Amino acid sequence: MSENFLIGLSAIIVLGIVAQWIAWRIQVPSILVLLITGFLAGPVTGFIDPGKLLGDSLFPIVSISVAIILFEGGLSLHFPKLKGVEDVVRQLVSTGVIVTWITATAAAYLLLDLSLSLSILLGAILVVTGPTVVIPLLQHLRVVNRIGSVARWEGIINDPIGASLAVLVFEVIQTSAGESVTTVILSGFIKTIFLGIGLGFVGAVIMVLFMKKYWIPDYLQSPFALMMAVLVFAASNFFQHESGLLAVTMMGIFLANQKYVTIQHIAEFKENLRVLLISGLFILLAARLQTESLSYINLNSLIFLGVLIFVARPLAVWLSTIRSQLNWKERVFLFWMAPRGIVAAAVSSVFALALLEGNHQQAVVLVPMIFLVIIGTVTFYGLTAAPVARWLGLAKSNPQGVIFVGAHDWARAMARELQDTGIQVLLADSNYQNISSARIEGLPTYYGNILSESAIDEIDTSGLGRLIALTANDEVNSLAALHFMEIFERAEVYHLPENTKRGGSKSEVSRILKGRTLFGNDINYDTLSNLFSDGAELKSTPLSEEFDYKDFRKHYKNSYIPLFLVDEDGNLTVIATDNTPTPEPGQTLISLIKKIEVSLP
Repeated sequence: MSENFLIGLSAIIVLGIVAQWIAWRIQVPSILVLLITGFLAGPVTGFIDPGKLLGDSLFPIVSISVAIILFEGGLSLHFPKLKGVEDVVRQLVSTGVIVTWITATAAAYLLLDLSLSLSILLGAILVVTGPTVVIPLLQHLRVVNRIGSVARWEGIINDPIGASLAVLVFEVIQTSAGESVTTVILSGFIKTIFLGIGLGFVGAVIMVLFMKKYWIPDYLQSPFALMMAVLVFAASNFFQHESGLLAVTMMGIFLANQKYVTIQHIAEFKENLRVLLISGLFILLAARLQTESLSYINLNSLIFLGVLIFVARPLAVWLSTIRSQLNWKERVFLFWMAPRGIVAAAVSSVFALALLEGNHQQAVVLVPMIFLVIIGTVTFYGLTAAPVARWLGLAKSNPQGVIFVGAHDWARAMARELQDTGIQVLLADSNYQNISSARIEGLPTYYGNILSESAIDEIDTSGLGRLIALTANDEVNSLAALHFMEIFERAEVYHLPENTKRGGSKSEVSRILKGRTLFGNDINYDTLSNLFSDGAELKSTPLSEEFDYKDFRKHYKNSYIPLFLVDEDGNLTVIATDNTPTPEPGQTLISLIKKIEVSLP
């Protein structure tokens, strides 16, 4: 038995991560691959049976995992990102939720032949927009900050709201004849709100107090945060069923927006844990489906899915943004951002089981319909959101722009040379004189500390695909690369080699804190500063069949340093110690030409 449990648990982890990798390789939404993998591993092959594997522990494990995912989501919600769109988010999580609920309920009642009570329950579950799908989509699309923030906030806040609504409806369905429905609804609503906000706040205060007083060591801060999230979730659920999701979400939001302690390392730990949890959860829940569930897929169910996508969502967004600052393009993009995720799957599975035990036979339809909606919305939005966002001009498919960390004179020269070839640039510096000079030269800037937690929130990364750190401080360069790896990934963050002569080999930054090394092992900040001081200049050279790289090398001999390549499609290649491609005809080579006398042939 223990061996079967070990094999089953290992299979869930392995299949989940493999599915994530496959999704990354073929550039499709990961949840779609996870659902297909889980369905193949469960009902199709019978390799994984979650009921036998985990028994009564299945849904408690699912609930705690969802709570951790929402806590991590709350940690990513920063109030500065809401500037100018607060009313839109407020309307989407109030008016938008009500409109979606009513529309989904009416469609379920008319199309799925469900009772009114089960239709209302299904509608309540489907108001969620799934951060487990929305956040990966936004990271992939890199839409402009304002509309991306709206979609992120809505996705995370809607999950506990949808779960709480579903709980209230469920409790009304389960209400005995002698109980007042109004009393049940009011009592449940008040408990959920007060417990969710109150316990979330208390949990955040305890975390901040312990960290500010240094009562927990650095290596225990992430586990301590995980413990507090689980404790707050369990305590809130003890007093009011499913109110724990709101509590952990609020705890994450409170922690993300306090100014007393830094939580960056906690957020990074939770983000890595989220990927593992999402992978396992979707494998588990998809594996619970039965092949008989396919019989519920018919014309009416597909029409129901169409109503959610083409009627409920546009209507909810339109009514929520009537007098907002969003332009028509941003509103259309929000039409295309309502996939359902793990919370809908988990909540429907729990309620369906309880209702079936209570002799509500129609509840057997809930789980297959929810999974149809999840698969349908993930497929539709996942495959169409990117082209729609690009068509609207809100995202770029392969952003080539560069964030330069450091806006000193020769960093500005490099940025200006790239900008002249059509590459988008942004210079970031905490030195106002450098920033002022860059602005005079017509270069986009960010004035502030690139290492601050607010930098990622405040910088509009749409069109930007990589970071190049060019400061005189090796530690700042490495930490800037580390800071932006969560956005651009390690392959697209670069920094200069260390100035080891200043402090010897002991001063070198740890390899795990590094991005990719620029240009050459000996071409550090001091080397480049000396070359520019001696009169070296940047030069963009279009290469062709008539004048190729061999001719360029012959012309300049050893008096040049290749820096960048830009091809005819505007794709940028950064020359690094682990990437030294041979320039080809059709590319533009940007190089640093040393000041020496060159005789023309």
